[in-house]
Amino acid sequence: MKKILLLGGSGFVGSALASRLSVDGWQVLIPSRRRERNKALAMLPRVDVVEADIFNEATLTALAQGCDAVINLVGILHSSSMKSPYSADFARAHVELPKKIIAACKAAGVRRLLHMSALKANLKGPSEYLASKGDGEDIVLQASKDLNVTVFRPSVIFGAGDEFLNTFVSVHQLAPFFPLGFGQSKLQPVWISDVADAFATCLEDGNTFGQAYDLCGPKVYTLRELVEYAARLCGRRAPVIPLCRGLARIQAGLMWLAPKPLLSPDNLRSLQVDSVCGEDCKCFPGWKPTALETVAPTYIQSGKSRLQILRELAGR
Repeated sequence: MKKILLLGGSGFVGSALASRLSVDGWQVLIPSRRRERNKALAMLPRVDVVEADIFNEATLTALAQGCDAVINLVGILHSSSMKSPYSADFARAHVELPKKIIAACKAAGVRRLLHMSALKANLKGPSEYLASKGDGEDIVLQASKDLNVTVFRPSVIFGAGDEFLNTFVSVHQLAPFFPLGFGQSKLQPVWISDVADAFATCLEDGNTFGQAYDLCGPKVYTLRELVEYAARLCGRRAPVIPLCRGLARIQAGLMWLAPKPLLSPDNLRSLQVDSVCGEDCKCFPGWKPTALETVAPTYIQSGKSRLQILRELAGR
């Protein structure tokens, strides 16, 4: 039996990947700040959830001991402050942690490292998110001379339990209209199971060493088209109200102040770059992504009470 250290394993993508790796017969070790919140993961065969601080390099090295591979899925969408090119929160999660992971892999003798970046990640990107993701990706790829690394750059990810389409649905069910900024931004959503399959498939494939792959769905949508599609799925007819850039920035700034922000000014800056695969994209070998319309109707639910929606938006 082979063993994997899965960082970020309790998140949306991590949970799906842990399930896939468990089915494939891997032994999966998932560090978490609070083990009791991840009992469902711990019940999966061959999956062990332990309480640990992965930002402590000594702890990270100890966790990596005896593992055959490390997978890093850690990422954040919001920061408590703004700074150019990126704030301390983004630096800690997207730049400093990959450095510590690489050091831990070397110290523990782990050769295989898989890392999740983001489509259009670039140190010169317009947002702190894209800039920090790009910096972290470069750091991981530079370690190719010492480690067998593979990087994945997914577009926005959808699937059961996502905070993408489900968020649109919640707003539609709560409000009489949907105020939307940057509605013409383009996205190419990719199904979470396809992303998990790519990670699991490449683990023992030597042809993927030192490579970076873009993961996109089969179709390009505008943000407005996706918001309107979510409305149709939940049976709502609330009109979408386009916001000019100035109002969109005010809206994002106010929402950023919430305990659990749905939107931030940095998210808007990320939308300035279309998250789609262009001619320069490099797809994963044999990539055949699943259509959004095939999956979304199976998990979008309507009929929730206003109180249920408010609790979900508040993270309760």
